Amino acid sequence: WCGSLLAGLVSPGMAGLRVDFGLLLEPLGFIKVLEWIFSIFAFATCGGFQGETTLLVSCKGVVNKTVTAAFAYPFRLNTVVFSAPDPKRCGGTWTDVYLVGNFSSSAQFFVTLAVLVFLYCIAALVVYIGYKHMYQQNSKFPLTDLAITVIVAFLWLVSTFAWGKALADIKMSTGASIIAGIESCKAPGTTCSFASVTRMGTLNVSVV
Repeated sequence: WCGSLLAGLVSPGMAGLRVDFGLLLEPLGFIKVLEWIFSIFAFATCGGFQGETTLLVSCKGVVNKTVTAAFAYPFRLNTVVFSAPDPKRCGGTWTDVYLVGNFSSSAQFFVTLAVLVFLYCIAALVVYIGYKHMYQQNSKFPLTDLAITVIVAFLWLVSTFAWGKALADIKMSTGASIIAGIESCKAPGTTCSFASVTRMGTLNVSVV
């Protein structure tokens, strides 16, 4: 793709790799480096997250047994089930308990865009460093670069809002409020209390 773009934009006599880091010292190049770094943080912090939420369950023959539900990217929480308190499942009163919500569309949109931005920034930096003379002499390069930058900025805004909303819902679906929706915890002789959930600081970083 990059080769075809270069071939279409290069005019006779302008071709040839000339390594020059000068454009990186200007705002245009420096911002691209920042975008490249930010895209790495985005897909690494979101795509690499793994966590779990934990409850303490007391029921027939069981006292404060820890049950956990492990979740991770792409955050299809409705497929995540809590472990059973004991082999007898609290005398048959404990049924499979799933977390609530499927946030995969927002998470995957965010991570996919971050990967595409990562690749775009690499291509742009190659042009800036190796073909600075062509970029400055051919008006098609700056116009194409500007158009892509505007589109990327808009998509970043949309994906970040979507992922930020999904993250807020994920925190709700894995926090203490989940106990109210667990029918097994309402069985006679059964009590449930919220223990902990993995800190989501890295996911907060991805939104930032």
